Amino acid sequence: MKEFELEPGEHVVLQTRKHWFLFLAELLPYAILAVIPLALPGLLALTTYSAPYAPLVDYRAPLLRAALGVWLLLTWTLAWSAFTRYFLNAWVLTNRRIVDIKQRGYWNREVSSILLSRVQDVTTDVAGALPSLLGIGAITVQSAGAVEKFSMRGIPRPEEMRDVILKYAAGAADGADGGV
Repeated sequence: MKEFELEPGEHVVLQTRKHWFLFLAELLPYAILAVIPLALPGLLALTTYSAPYAPLVDYRAPLLRAALGVWLLLTWTLAWSAFTRYFLNAWVLTNRRIVDIKQRGYWNREVSSILLSRVQDVTTDVAGALPSLLGIGAITVQSAGAVEKFSMRGIPRPEEMRDVILKYAAGAADGADGGV
């Protein structure tokens, strides 16, 4: 990742982002929005009240074709924005720190980090049947620094990440490189 520079002797141990299932769930509304105009003539024909309007939705007409193009372009742009946020938001664990990268729009990124030697507590939370089945949860890291809490929701296998963080934090507190 180019969002931050590694210090001499520092290396990336683990990098994670939101679970893929949550990303697909975020894309579902955009897929529905993309299909609505194509299904609209059939939907209008289903009821007797709106059936007379079904023939008016003819995408061979230039104006409706242009409107469909604009609709699909906006839908695609919103879906691409969701993908950009998914791909660029990440947690990176190095042997010395945790880096939280948050994309807040196309041109705004926030990068913050916490030294592993300052980690006081790491908490995981997996709530619900589906998150338990898919292994999706949240991690909260509390520190002694100015930034008291780091949290990331929707990450895969939060217990495994917690264990790795605690392993490297214990090594950092001892003055080693996380025991590795």
